[in-house]
Amino acid sequence: MSTKAFIYLVEDDSFISGMYQTKLKNMGYTVELAADGEVAWARLQQEPLPDLVLLDVVLPKKDGFEILEELRANDRTRNLPVILLTNLGQKPDVERGVKLGADDYIIKAHYTPSEVMEKVEKILRAKHEGD
Repeated sequence: MSTKAFIYLVEDDSFISGMYQTKLKNMGYTVELAADGEVAWARLQQEPLPDLVLLDVVLPKKDGFEILEELRANDRTRNLPVILLTNLGQKPDVERGVKLGADDYIIKAHYTPSEVMEKVEKILRAKHEGD
């Protein structure tokens, strides 16, 4: 991508968030972190909006499903790309994430960080082409 995108990473595990933050920054992205759902939701009400949200589902105070549902219900954030990045791999969880409008549902244990970065780039490319 020619312009450096802004990624909002919402993850309560500091090891995982640190790892993804490093990878994203090394790829040239601007990264902002949140470790709980209420902080994440409050930040998503402000400008500038991120170009993409990497969102864990299991979070303190407000879970990722709630955040995604509220993002999709709001005109301002309805089309904001969201990748759910979670350990919840049961079929009902995946189906719920897709039904709520996640652009992708990534089960952490099934993907390497490099594969996650490929998915981030693919979604950002599609967003950029659609703008």
